[in-house]
Amino acid sequence: MNNLDIPNPDRQSWRPGTMLYPLPAVLVTCGTSVENSNMITVAWTGTICSDPAMLYISVRPSRHSYPIIKETMEFTVNLTTAAMARATDWAGVRSGSQYNKWAETGLTPMPGQLNACPYIKESPLSIECKVKQIISLGTHDMFIAEVVNVLADSQYINPETGAFDMARPGMLVYCHGGYYEMGDFIGRFGFSVKKTR
Repeated sequence: MNNLDIPNPDRQSWRPGTMLYPLPAVLVTCGTSVENSNMITVAWTGTICSDPAMLYISVRPSRHSYPIIKETMEFTVNLTTAAMARATDWAGVRSGSQYNKWAETGLTPMPGQLNACPYIKESPLSIECKVKQIISLGTHDMFIAEVVNVLADSQYINPETGAFDMARPGMLVYCHGGYYEMGDFIGRFGFSVKKTR
């Protein structure tokens, strides 16, 4: 007898699915200039390497932004806040082929520094990326990218430490179809083993 033969009344077995939540709800900007750009809402994203700094986004090939990113091989990940929730959702359910998302959401495009595509002025943190590899996975293709620049809004930088205060902007996360504002601070990495006096 193996463990699969032992029923567990406390657990239900479901088919494989995307249940790894919460995730950041980000707005990814792409294009060749402020005038020729688009944004797309992405939740399939994350860090994959610290040195060099790398992240990924996964995008359906049917999305309007997909060929733009594939052609330019760059994009910018813009973190979002609770104040940006409506714009973030709107940009994810409407297509840039039919709407000017900048005009419709009221968000402000700013010229990129190391990318041709713009970043979003209202975003507390924007991460400029260059695509290194594209992997076709099924419904989505994964764009693996190196971080080439990080643009932090100075109003969220602690003047004493110089660190970005992630708790202040009211960061937005996505959880199984819903948007949530990040909750209370619990502790810094390693707090569970830190010696106390």
